Amino acid sequence: MTHSPRPEPAQLSGALFDELLVTLIQQGDKRALERLHGRWNARLARAAFRYTGDPEIARDLVQECWIGIWKGIKRMRDPARFRSYAFAILHRRGADHLRGAIRDRAQFATPEDDSASPEDVQPETQTEGLALQLAFAALPPDQRLAAHLHFVEGLTLREIAAVQDIAEGTAKSRLFHARRKLKAALSDTPTELTEGEPV
Repeated sequence: MTHSPRPEPAQLSGALFDELLVTLIQQGDKRALERLHGRWNARLARAAFRYTGDPEIARDLVQECWIGIWKGIKRMRDPARFRSYAFAILHRRGADHLRGAIRDRAQFATPEDDSASPEDVQPETQTEGLALQLAFAALPPDQRLAAHLHFVEGLTLREIAAVQDIAEGTAKSRLFHARRKLKAALSDTPTELTEGEPV
């Protein structure tokens, strides 16, 4: 039986701060709105890129996501659930994008990363990082987003199910297949995993 990782203290304090900001926004505090945007824009941008695999579509998706957040945040009944709320909006808007523009775009995109120059990265690390990026890009969009939400954002199965509006068993299945494919991409002898797998 697998257990979801316990939230780190920093995650808990961040979630409490987000809850406070949402409460202040609901009371009309515009500065709190700016601070929430500053805290969350980069995270939503990473998730949007991971979901769409296309930097231009991801930028448009994040803008639409914020429009959805602004429109609905004052009606949020539980400010503590902002994380799931934000990613759920991203997922709904992203699904619309994927049905339209992305089917005509390239399937693989290389994300920009200014954190290190090529000289600073060892060849093995570069190769492994590229393999992981390509493996993520090759996942079906819903598996890709589920994996990002779990491995990068630390969402639980229940939260991922709520974000993607699916049963927990479906979320678990998406993560299982995504994990296998990502692991195979980093293996010296990757195995074929697509044949016979449910979509």
